[in-house]
Amino acid sequence: MDTSDTVQSNNHVFCPPEARRYVLVSAILASSMGFIDGTVVSLAMPIIRADLGASLVDAQWISNGYMLFLSALVLLGGAAGDVFGVRNIFATGILLFMVTSAACALAVDAEMLIVTRAAQGIGAALMVPGSLAIIAKAYPTETRGKAIGQWAAFSSLTTAMGPFIGGMVLSFGAEWMWRLIFAINVPIGLVALGMIFAKVPRDRPSAKRRLDITGAILATAGLGLMAWGLTAFGLPVETRAVSPWAWVALGAAIFASFIIWEKRARAPMVKLGLFASRAFTGANLYTLILFFAFNAVLFFLPMTVVSGWGTKEWEASLLFLPLSLFIAGLSSYSGRLSDAIGPRWPLTIGAAIVGISYAGLALTMPLMMLWQVTFPILLLKGLGMAIVVSPVSAAVMRATPEEDTGLASGINNALARAAGLMAVASLGAVAGVVFAKVLGAAAPGAEFGAFVATPLDAAAAALRVQATNRAFSAIAAISAAMCFAAAGVAWFTQPSWKRVAEKPGTSAQAPTD
Repeated sequence: MDTSDTVQSNNHVFCPPEARRYVLVSAILASSMGFIDGTVVSLAMPIIRADLGASLVDAQWISNGYMLFLSALVLLGGAAGDVFGVRNIFATGILLFMVTSAACALAVDAEMLIVTRAAQGIGAALMVPGSLAIIAKAYPTETRGKAIGQWAAFSSLTTAMGPFIGGMVLSFGAEWMWRLIFAINVPIGLVALGMIFAKVPRDRPSAKRRLDITGAILATAGLGLMAWGLTAFGLPVETRAVSPWAWVALGAAIFASFIIWEKRARAPMVKLGLFASRAFTGANLYTLILFFAFNAVLFFLPMTVVSGWGTKEWEASLLFLPLSLFIAGLSSYSGRLSDAIGPRWPLTIGAAIVGISYAGLALTMPLMMLWQVTFPILLLKGLGMAIVVSPVSAAVMRATPEEDTGLASGINNALARAAGLMAVASLGAVAGVVFAKVLGAAAPGAEFGAFVATPLDAAAAALRVQATNRAFSAIAAISAAMCFAAAGVAWFTQPSWKRVAEKPGTSAQAPTD
């Protein structure tokens, strides 16, 4: 190959080969913070609610406050990486995430935790897209898929023990020890920052444009109001000052204004022109649908087995192991497979497998057989997500011009987090309604996912467990349907190809669609 061609194809790479391993490790540590935070907070939610006196709506917004600012501002964070340099924004995000994590650990009530979690989401909005974008800019195209696979695999390895350790602390420690879930982010972040500043050079910004602050405000307000409206469906009618539909409609109108603004803004946060690509649009729609289902089960399953079944937190934490171990073992391979044959087959098969797993959960929850039934079913979920994680990220990047990799990463992450926001808001309402309908007046004051404050008689206790199982079964059934829909999206929008040999030692990719 001509030398000039090589330089041109890799001119986006700012990082010398010897420093790339530090980029990869720092990205893994940052991703680990986000993953540990998400999984262990869900695991700890019953004890957080008991310690802080939080309601189901409080619990939803302890999650949603974080998800709201992450999903809305991650778009700005991706663009900021293009404007100010990915390394600088990535490091800033880690620092802010550390500080706000410490504030979460010091929260004295549910309201304070909701506010500090929202602030933590702002830090994550800079850190999360940066972890993928810095890899995309540090590695050349021909090895990027493998690097993304390694990032996904090792992130899972470093976080596989996080929920288990957190579960042990929650099971055998004092009530206040849930605070360590947030405090642990401080030393992890310090290690990542040390490597970034000591070993990774600054990258040259790939764009000269203003940040879209107006767009960020409109996106945050629109998503927040829609999420609150969905949450309000789970509130008693007499406590609703305004109809939930009014909040949803107002939020939708503001979000529509955000889209109109993005079309006309000089420096839009989202380049709507990227969606002209069927592959780009399909990969992002796939992410929205699949991660709606994924986040719903991730948030509500631990509450179900801990508060409903009486499972210890350390045992419930083991339900996360299949996900972590499968991603760790298979993501690198699935990334290479996607590079070789295209993303259509991995994304379709992976989503279908996750859908089968969730359908199994919906059907078997009344059995309450954690190790004999629920755990084996979750092995399927782990396998499906391991097939998906690396190819969906690579599909987004492959459909994006090099100068917009940070922005594309922000869009994809925003949709994944917005999916989680809407899943927790809407399906929390579903869980609350189903739970209340099944339980009736047998246990006044009881809520889905919370420990019982006062002892119940045997009949009421059994009905409460039945109500909990029915509520989660409804969530799992909806999530299964979403996964099958995602599989359909992947099949009809994503490319596939086959390798055609040209000469010994070389190959070419021939599209099959």
